[in-house]
Amino acid sequence: MSETVWDDLVKDALEVRAAHAAIVDTSALTFHEEYRKLCARNACGKYATNWMGPPAIGSVSELAERARKYRHGLLFQSVHQVASSLDWNGMVEAGKVHEAIFRDLLARIKNKYDFPDLLPLNAGCCSICPKCAYLDNEPCRHPDQAVASVEAYGIEVMSLEKSAGIP
Repeated sequence: MSETVWDDLVKDALEVRAAHAAIVDTSALTFHEEYRKLCARNACGKYATNWMGPPAIGSVSELAERARKYRHGLLFQSVHQVASSLDWNGMVEAGKVHEAIFRDLLARIKNKYDFPDLLPLNAGCCSICPKCAYLDNEPCRHPDQAVASVEAYGIEVMSLEKSAGIP
């Protein structure tokens, strides 16, 4: 891929309201089982309820192998003001805004670029369906829209952001 395409992807992310964006080399990704243990504690309320989350999505080693098939990725960050670390409603609203930014960016990438394959990862578990088909022991209803999270992959996001120059 040319430098121009990478620059354009970063510009696209910023145009859809990402606060920061950078191209990362996937060799910089680190994967940790410890993050999956956090998923098992069910802080998000979606553990064992979603095809795109653990345990259904597969092991961290399987997911790391899948992610490393890609040489580069677009990392973006959205920033949202909340009243405090206890402002649950503010966090829920921020999550909705982030999801809209993510979906806008993903649609733009799919429409604008001729990438043969994409591995979109978001913050938090897939929320396309109000109730995931996983709970009914049925296949995913929208595999073309379903996305996993960086957390489910066990990716250490904070150091990745720092290495990419994202505050």
